Amino acid sequence: MKQLERISQFVGSTFAIWVLLFAVLSFFIPEGFTWIAPYIVTLLGIIMFGMGLSLSKDDFKEVGKRPKDVAVGVGAQFLIMPLLAFGLVTLLPVSNEVAAGVILVGCCPGGTSSNVMTYLSKGDTALSVSITAVSTLLAPILTPALVLLFASQWMPVSAGALFMSILKIVIVPIGLGLLVKAILGSKVDAGVKALPLVSVVGIVAIVAAVVSVNQPKIAETGALIFAIVVLHNLLGYAIGYTFGKLFGMNPSKQRALSIEVGMQNSGLGATLASVHLSPLAAVPSAIFSVWHNISGPILATIFRKQKERTERKTQSSASA
Repeated sequence: MKQLERISQFVGSTFAIWVLLFAVLSFFIPEGFTWIAPYIVTLLGIIMFGMGLSLSKDDFKEVGKRPKDVAVGVGAQFLIMPLLAFGLVTLLPVSNEVAAGVILVGCCPGGTSSNVMTYLSKGDTALSVSITAVSTLLAPILTPALVLLFASQWMPVSAGALFMSILKIVIVPIGLGLLVKAILGSKVDAGVKALPLVSVVGIVAIVAAVVSVNQPKIAETGALIFAIVVLHNLLGYAIGYTFGKLFGMNPSKQRALSIEVGMQNSGLGATLASVHLSPLAAVPSAIFSVWHNISGPILATIFRKQKERTERKTQSSASA
């Protein structure tokens, strides 16, 4: 089990490399990965089950302790990214399918990788986890409503169908994970340590499936989609950080909010787009998954060094 834990930690810490590697492989050898496409929903369900196993009562107690901070974070998540997505696809020349896909990923809740990045940035990890948990639980209502509001002019959207899908592939697996943890208690701890490996394999497989199925169209429009995804992500970080400042949050909370807003549950976006929109509409989510696992560690490093410099200055001033 210790060997599995070490492998899981290694794979989790090198997440960005694996996502990028298999995205490239599935682009150049699509026939090797198209068979994964029918299992996208199952893969996301397994990832969400793992999220349920990893959640604790403390994650939800934090909501009661700091309702304002969590509310600001969740509000920022479901306000900033959908509006940015809508603005980008309105201003830039993209197809209807790509426009709907960009908006869909913008309307998704935060991804669990944001919690790791917040920890690495020396941000408020407890706040990040709480925002992710609450935004995920609200996703069945808010994601379909926002997609219907912003994307219906580009593609037909069934908010009811999206609602049912999110219940089935997000809420039910998370609920089962929480139930299993409540029944088995500490007995699940050993399994939880292997969750980074499960999550990485699941996300990598989803990205590879989406890229392989859409290889010809990505070859035509991939550069533009990539540019939109990069802008969406970076603007999300910047505006999320500014949002925290506007609400008087301390720097630790600002870092958490920036990362939480900028990093989306792109696996959910790719799954929903594949099922309810079109294969091409899933491409922005797949590219988002690759990119934010590159930008996230870079931003976390910048934030961490920023905090360390501030601490050194404070210490110098105190000793002077």
